[in-house]
Amino acid sequence: MTELIEIRHLQLTDYEAVKTAMLQAYPRMATYWRREQLARLVTIFPEGQFVVTVNEEVVAAALALVIDHEKLADQHTFRQVTGDYTFSTHDPAGDTLYGIEVFVVPAMRGRRLARRLYDARKELCERLNLRAIAFGARIAGYHEYQHELSPKEYVRRVKDREIVDPALNFQLANDFHAVRVLRNYLPGDEASGDYALLMEWDNMLYDTRPAPPVAQKTQVRLGLVQWQMRLYDGLEDLFQQVEYFVDALAAYRADFALFPELFHGPLMAETNELAEIDAIRKLSQFSDEILARFTKLAVKYHINIITGSMPVVADEGHLLNVGYLCRRNGSVERYEKIHVTPNEAKCWALRGGTRLQTFDTDCGPIGVLICYDSEFPELARLLADQGMNILFIPFLTDTQTAYSRVRHCAQARAIENECYVAIAGSVGNLPRVKNMDIQYAQSAVLTPCDFAFPTTGVKSEATPNTEMILVTDVDLSILDRLRHSGSVQNLRNRRHDMYRLSSNEMMPKH
Repeated sequence: MTELIEIRHLQLTDYEAVKTAMLQAYPRMATYWRREQLARLVTIFPEGQFVVTVNEEVVAAALALVIDHEKLADQHTFRQVTGDYTFSTHDPAGDTLYGIEVFVVPAMRGRRLARRLYDARKELCERLNLRAIAFGARIAGYHEYQHELSPKEYVRRVKDREIVDPALNFQLANDFHAVRVLRNYLPGDEASGDYALLMEWDNMLYDTRPAPPVAQKTQVRLGLVQWQMRLYDGLEDLFQQVEYFVDALAAYRADFALFPELFHGPLMAETNELAEIDAIRKLSQFSDEILARFTKLAVKYHINIITGSMPVVADEGHLLNVGYLCRRNGSVERYEKIHVTPNEAKCWALRGGTRLQTFDTDCGPIGVLICYDSEFPELARLLADQGMNILFIPFLTDTQTAYSRVRHCAQARAIENECYVAIAGSVGNLPRVKNMDIQYAQSAVLTPCDFAFPTTGVKSEATPNTEMILVTDVDLSILDRLRHSGSVQNLRNRRHDMYRLSSNEMMPKH
C-alpha cells in the first residue's frame, strides 16, 4: 500500500490524534498537551504548529512560539519559556522561533519525518525574518556518563562521534549548534541528569534593516454577507447559497465572513401553520447541523466565519439566540445575545444569554454582539477593555427605523471604543414566515472618527436592500496610533476616579 505523507498546520480537530501520538512517543513519561493548550497555540500562532500525517493519521508534530531573544534569560526552564504552559511569552514582534515540542511515534521513526518538521520550521523562520530557531534539547543518553563526564564534555564527545546520542546527533546534523547548558530545564528528567542544551539554528537570510515582521496580521480583510431572505427547499438548498458566499469571500482572501442574525429564518416556512413560539423551536432543530456545516466550511475555505445567530434550547429548556465563531483552524467559540427585544420575548419566548467575551483569532481579539446588544454601550466597552479591535454585529431589522437604531449605535461603539465595527443584515420579504415578513438592511464597516479614518466614519457600505457581499480592508495598526496619539482618546481619558464599569463573574476573563 502506498503511503501518503503530508505535513500541514495543526488544527484543533487533530487533538485526540495528537494526544494518542504523544502517549505513544513518551510511554514512560505519559505526558500530553491539554486541549485548551493546543487551542491557545493554534489561535495565537497557527503558522508555528505542524503535524505530519501518514495516510491521514497524525504520527508526528512540532509546536513553537515566537519570543524576544533579549528577554530570554541565559538560564531558563521549560516552564518559564512557555509562561507556565500558558504561552503568554509568545511575542508576535519577537525575533526567535522557540520550539517547545517535537515528537515522532516509535513506529514511524527512521523515515525522516523529524527532518520534514525541522525543514518546515526553517522555512517559517526565513519567511518571518526571524533571527534564529532555538529550543531546549534533552540529552537522554547523558545519565550513562554523568558520573565521569560534564555535560560540556559529553557534547564534545558526541560531536566527535565518540558517543552516540541519536537525538543530539540528528540536531547537529541539521545545522543546530549547542549554545549553553541549561540546568533543571525539565525537572525530573533523570535520563538527562536534569540538564538540557540550548540549541540554535541561525537564519543566514535574517535582515536586520527592516523592523521584524509580526506574525499577527495588521491588515485584515472583512467579508460581509448581505443576505436575501427567500424561500428555500430545505437546509441543503439554503447551504448551497451559504457556501456560494463563503467561496466568493475566500476567493477575495477575506479573513472573516460575517452572516446576519437568524439568516436561516426562511426554513420556518415549513412550519408556518404553527404558532410563532412553536415555529422558532422547530427552527432550533437545525442548529447543530448548521454549526457542523459552518465548521467544515471554515476549514475548507480557510476563513473565519461568524455564523450570525440561531435559536438553541438551553439546558434549562428555555430558548436562547446564539451564534458561533468558526475559526479556520477548526476550533469553535460560542457567543450569546444578552438582551432580547420585547417582540422577541413576546412572540418567540427568547431569553437573554449570559456569555460575553472577546475571542482570540489569527487577526487579533474580536468581539461579537447580536443586533439589539449593540444598543447597550456597556457591553462593547467591556469587550474593549479585553483588547477587542474589531466588533462584529450580525443583525435582523424589519424597518428603516429599526435599522437606524443599530447603525447609529454601531457607529457610536466604533468611536467610543476606538475599534472597527462590521454590521451585516438581511434584506427581502418572507410572506410565508410569521414575524419575519419584511427586512431592511445596509451592511457596513464603520470606523472611529479621526484624521486617519474616513471623515464620515464609514469605511464602506453596501447598497441598501440588495443582496451582495461587502469586502473591506482595515488596518489594525492605525488603532494603536489612535489610542496613543489621536485627537481624542476615549479609552485613555476615562475618569476612573469618578466611575467604573464592571462585569459579574459570568464574564470570562481574557
